[in-house]
Amino acid sequence: MQKTQIKRWLVVCGVLLGALCFVSAGLGLCAKMGYLMEEQPDWVSALFFGETALALAALLCLLALLQSLSGTAERAEKEERKGKSRFLRLVFSDFLLEKSAARRVAYMGVMAALCVVTNMFEIKFATVQFSLTVLSSVLAGIIMGALPGFAAVFLGDAIGYLVNSMGYPYYWWVALACAVMALLGGLIFKLPIRGRGAFFVKLALVCLSTLLVCSVGINSAGMYYLGLPLFMPPNVLAAAEAHFGGKLTFGTYLLIRFFVLGQIWNSLVNYALLFALVPALRAAEGPARDREEKVRRGCDCG
Repeated sequence: MQKTQIKRWLVVCGVLLGALCFVSAGLGLCAKMGYLMEEQPDWVSALFFGETALALAALLCLLALLQSLSGTAERAEKEERKGKSRFLRLVFSDFLLEKSAARRVAYMGVMAALCVVTNMFEIKFATVQFSLTVLSSVLAGIIMGALPGFAAVFLGDAIGYLVNSMGYPYYWWVALACAVMALLGGLIFKLPIRGRGAFFVKLALVCLSTLLVCSVGINSAGMYYLGLPLFMPPNVLAAAEAHFGGKLTFGTYLLIRFFVLGQIWNSLVNYALLFALVPALRAAEGPARDREEKVRRGCDCG
């Protein structure tokens, strides 16, 4: 099959996936507002929203593949001379931009595999459930960039669930929160912050933004508004509401999740590991890049 035919099929699939996103999101909103049936179970709207998120992730992967297939050798030479486009520079890391399309896909596969591993293994200490999903998600965004990091983390979480669900339903909002961590990590490290200590300022911004937007925002909101009816038995929910003197509000749930169940300690451990690993990876990147450049020049001279 020729490259032009492949691109046409990818465009058709992209249009279909985009339509599926809009339809699923619309049905999810209708289900959430009770327009589909009189007594609407909460899992129906969660199912439609999960389908929307999966279709969106597939669409992003398809767009990345279409981008890698586009362009002739002449355009590639012009791009090399003029530099990469602003969009590519924004959504891809400098490390990944230097690689071929095949290597980009390979690195995405490696990061997705890492996310599968970190999503499958957790350690529980007292009431705190420790995992390295925050670490692997942010690393994916910093190393590969916003768009490939988002796709790799989302797919890694989905595959990890298929491999070992541990008896839980699929919490798609958890996958979305982890993927947005990669997105924020990739975008924040593209900010034009210069000067002494700029690297650690960016890393601190990544930690703060992912905690507020992803852990407190997407993940906690999904668990409260969609997850509680799915996984918490009614008698346990009634007991919690009675213990806290009325309806379990979102603010009360945040306090329970972060300071009673100890989610804040899991986040702090992951962020401490980030401050330890990312500078080390940055220091090792320079010599590795120099060696690759020497090998490339040697091949060119030969």
